[in-house]
Amino acid sequence: MTLDGKVALVTGAASGIGKATATLFGKAGAKVVVADVQDEAGETVAKGIRDAGGEAFYQHCDVGDEAQVQAMVGAAEERFGGLDIAFNNAGIEGETGLLADQSRKNWDRTLAIDLTGVYLCLHHEVPALRRRGGGAIVNMSSVAGLVGLPGSSPYGAAKHGVIGLTRDLAIELAQDGIRVNAVCPGAIQTPMIDRYVAGNEQAREELVRLHPLGRLGTPEEVAGPVVFLCSDQASFITGQALAIDGGWTAQ
Repeated sequence: MTLDGKVALVTGAASGIGKATATLFGKAGAKVVVADVQDEAGETVAKGIRDAGGEAFYQHCDVGDEAQVQAMVGAAEERFGGLDIAFNNAGIEGETGLLADQSRKNWDRTLAIDLTGVYLCLHHEVPALRRRGGGAIVNMSSVAGLVGLPGSSPYGAAKHGVIGLTRDLAIELAQDGIRVNAVCPGAIQTPMIDRYVAGNEQAREELVRLHPLGRLGTPEEVAGPVVFLCSDQASFITGQALAIDGGWTAQ
């Protein structure tokens, strides 16, 4: 998969799946905009791409802040001349607990980042992609966007919403030559999972048991499918929600 001459934007790129995907975009020949709120870590990711012979820069962006999102897309066009690919990956897990015990603050914050944040990115990315004559977008959903996940209702609602938004836009943008897909990872070994289990090995083993392959996934195992979906090899794929879940949803 070669992406020579393409400009790729990755939100939430300072760690985990975002970091792995930004790095792989760089290896595939794309110029990479590394966006996150973790400035030091984000700069390190961008430097790693440059040190490997690629082109990249870091852009601070809170996807819940429209002005920052607009500035991020503008920086991609100013620095690299346009935008061809967007991986809207940034997200938070929010607090866990039964719906009746969930605070309105947690609901609002989780939806603001995990769903509205994707909308804001799309709202500003799509015109940029149109100016390039087309492109590819991948949105980060989750296995929690495909099945119920008790105790994570704000997160699940947001991730289901991302899939709906992906499908709607895939149809809306097809005539513009813009493909839109989503990925739905199971439990992937990232800082988010570490926070979720909070050092509880029993909780980690319970997560492992949900996957017939018998283990958690790695960020690289999500990065590969994302880069594929953004490549010409996936030129007839749009409007899909791809489960990358070790068999979880096949049960």
